[in-house]
Amino acid sequence: MPIHPIYSAATSPSDNAMLFNKYKKAKKAVLWNRALLGVFLFFILLWAWIGTSFQMAELFTGFANIVAFLVNDFLPPDPGAVASMAGPILDTLFMSYAGVALSVGISFFLGVLAAKNLSFHPLCAFLSRSFITFVRSVPAIVWGILLVAAIGLGPLAGTIALGLSGVGILGKAYADLLEEIDESQLEAVRATGASWFQVFGQAVWPQFKSGFVTWSLYKMDLNIREAAMLGVVGAGGIGYALESSISLFQYKEAASGIVMIFFLIVIVEFATAKLRERII
Repeated sequence: MPIHPIYSAATSPSDNAMLFNKYKKAKKAVLWNRALLGVFLFFILLWAWIGTSFQMAELFTGFANIVAFLVNDFLPPDPGAVASMAGPILDTLFMSYAGVALSVGISFFLGVLAAKNLSFHPLCAFLSRSFITFVRSVPAIVWGILLVAAIGLGPLAGTIALGLSGVGILGKAYADLLEEIDESQLEAVRATGASWFQVFGQAVWPQFKSGFVTWSLYKMDLNIREAAMLGVVGAGGIGYALESSISLFQYKEAASGIVMIFFLIVIVEFATAKLRERII
């Protein structure tokens, strides 16, 4: 009979039997934990199903209504609306770019302070993490509503809202990336008597650069989608034009705006992918 890897050749048969019993108990405990977790998740799903009054019949009925709406009222898009949507599309692009530039600058500073291996003091890391968590807990559309009320309608409110929502995402991402770098490289550079900035430039940045670029460009992609949503609350961009068209029942005009958003997202994703290849 083959000996299990956990057994040692120097142990007696009684020790082997005891180890085997422990192994069986541990395996049984794991199976029980998995079973309890599965039952718990099933009841949570059942609770959510009942709480939302989800009905499969209504799902199919609603799908048929959506198809009828798309065919009769929404399609085809109105080509004449392209000219009127061009300005809001450019506003959306400008908002997204300015918003990501704002969020990258703030997030880089907060991310460095929040990383425990680079922060100047543990309290500083805790406060930075707490602020990032607070900003991340507020959705972009809520920032948009607050800023529209404070600043007024227009792209400026949307740009600041995109910047603040990006701080919550990028700040955490940057801090996590910085905490995962190879500590041996930091210690090697510190041993030469290098300053904090020299350590960052020689040991941290080469390891951090790839993740920094990837997350920053990813947020640029997200900003295009969020900017369209922020426009619904009056924060400028294509979303504001879509909301105006839908409220006036100009659905074919809104369909043109949605098609333009689709092409803008495709172009931005292609451009960011090429940019990432060149930088990294």
